[in-house]
Amino acid sequence: MKVVIVGGVAGGASAAARLRRLDETAQIVLVERGAEPSFANCGMPYYIGGEIASRDKLLVAPVEMLRERHRLDVRTRQEVIAIDREAKSVRIRDLNEGREYEESYDKLILAPGAAPIRPPIPGIDLPGVYTLRNLSDADRLRTATLEAKRALIVGGGFIGVEMAENLVRRGVETVLVERNSQVLTPWDAEMVASMAERLTEARVDLRLNNEVVAFHKANDSLEAELKSGERLPIDFAVLAIGVKPESCLAVEAGLEVGARGGIVVDEQMRTSDPNIFAVGDAVQVTHYVTGQPTQIPLAGPANRQGRIAAEACVGRLSEFNGVQGTAVVGLFDKTAAMTGLSEKACRAAGITFDKVYLHPAHHAGYYPGAEGMTLKLLFSPDDGKVLGAQAVGGSGVDKRIDVIAVAIQAALTVFDLEEAELCYAPQYGSAKDPVNMAGFIAAGVMHDEHPVIYAEEIVEGFLPEDVILLDVRTRDEHDRGAIPGALNIPIEELRERLNELPAEQPVVSYCQVGVRGYLATRVLLQSGRGAANLSGGYTTYRQVMAARKLASQ
Repeated sequence: MKVVIVGGVAGGASAAARLRRLDETAQIVLVERGAEPSFANCGMPYYIGGEIASRDKLLVAPVEMLRERHRLDVRTRQEVIAIDREAKSVRIRDLNEGREYEESYDKLILAPGAAPIRPPIPGIDLPGVYTLRNLSDADRLRTATLEAKRALIVGGGFIGVEMAENLVRRGVETVLVERNSQVLTPWDAEMVASMAERLTEARVDLRLNNEVVAFHKANDSLEAELKSGERLPIDFAVLAIGVKPESCLAVEAGLEVGARGGIVVDEQMRTSDPNIFAVGDAVQVTHYVTGQPTQIPLAGPANRQGRIAAEACVGRLSEFNGVQGTAVVGLFDKTAAMTGLSEKACRAAGITFDKVYLHPAHHAGYYPGAEGMTLKLLFSPDDGKVLGAQAVGGSGVDKRIDVIAVAIQAALTVFDLEEAELCYAPQYGSAKDPVNMAGFIAAGVMHDEHPVIYAEEIVEGFLPEDVILLDVRTRDEHDRGAIPGALNIPIEELRERLNELPAEQPVVSYCQVGVRGYLATRVLLQSGRGAANLSGGYTTYRQVMAARKLASQ
């Protein structure tokens, strides 16, 4: 069997290595238009910033390893430019010599990846306007940072915030422009308001609700013209506004593609041609939670898809179950992670959900070094099935989201999270892990033990006028900051002062993070009053207010 693989990096290189392990006799041709067929593209911002000192550290599988250890026919600096499905051959152009030739195949695996979006604005092709896709791009940007004083990042997604951190590390004055009202748009706005604040603390000039409309040459440097009319003098710019599937080869070959350009594949990564497979950022896949077509360019799914395509080539019946968008990003000392659906994704898909917020420490509070986090859990109000989760904080954020990611894959409910048996020692976690706590709180909502309301209902004025806002924190806490109009009765005094609350008026109680508010809700409900707890307490209220403030800038 002869298999031609178009593209390396995650999907293509994984397919090639897996195929060799499954079939020692197969002829495997890996065609890569770049110089390096397998490299860690997720590490490139940190190489640019100097955190990763050696470029060689990014070479996951150098050409020599692929050729000698796996006996692959690796052809770098060569590009597949056409597919002849009837003849089962591809046309290849040698980018060094300019010659073209035909190569036959029994099976073809497409792993062309996704290309950075370059908007059609004036000056987009000027020298100094960079994208970041391969190691050559990283080399150019690393050189540019060593000479620059001021740089512009266009886009506040994963690459945008990682580049911001690394430019700051290099001592480069950094401006980040994002057209939306938040950074990291896959997350819900209130969850990542603290990430925007962290950028500002690091002296990144953050411009939300704005966009670049043109680049202009200015002597030996550049000017970026913003939609607001301002012109920013810069030494270089990095476009980090997203990627689009590089599916032109598939389109020209007549393969089926989706509405957003992703190559349509089945569970075995087979395209509309039974002898052609596709993997990685160029494919359209199914979202594990919604069941709808989607495109989520992540390294983990690309690697799994490569393995599955290789197994399909030799007749194995492995299947790709879909993606759920499990992702993590670091920004200085903060981490944001998510899995499954966000609140806005639920709304866009028309999925009914409930949610809870909590603010636990990543390990036992009495053990030195405990760091806080905010965790948001979304679940079905019908059966408690976990739909998604987001967490932002310091240490331990990724661990909790990883656990919940597995829960989603296993179709578990919030009741299962209550019972999850997780590692515990005081330096690693708590006897009631944040995952357990999320399950306890959500299960309480499901059982109607403690009704909850959300901060946006207060901020947007949705509460009925007769509702009493009750702050059950201490007087000192209340005096340092409270929700306007709230009555302060500390939880320790509530039972003796119930007569101060008119029995006919509903009460929304809150504390700093939700625990004392929950206790107050139980007291109030059992006294015959209508009551609800503000999920996440005053901390979540402040996060929602911070997100609103950013959106209004």
